[in-house]
Amino acid sequence: MSTSNCEGPDCEKALENLYLFIDHEIDTASCAEIQNHIDECTTCLSEYDLERVVKSLVSRSCSEVAPEPLRDKVLMSIRTVQVTITEQKQA
Repeated sequence: MSTSNCEGPDCEKALENLYLFIDHEIDTASCAEIQNHIDECTTCLSEYDLERVVKSLVSRSCSEVAPEPLRDKVLMSIRTVQVTITEQKQA
């Protein structure tokens, strides 16, 4: 995600939460705030449009299901990273 022409806390917040916004995984108040910002900021609007197009292309391209051994390996790697992060936070 490029932030070259965006400045200030509104742009920063909008771009930091852009994926959550696109995926509708953000609370209603934050969603409205980001939507208002995107409606007024052409740079963030362009970034939003670009990310939506990329997400759409990726989702259309990723229609295959991973083989079970690969899924198991990926899930094990994720769990290992989660345990490592948890251990580092507790240390």
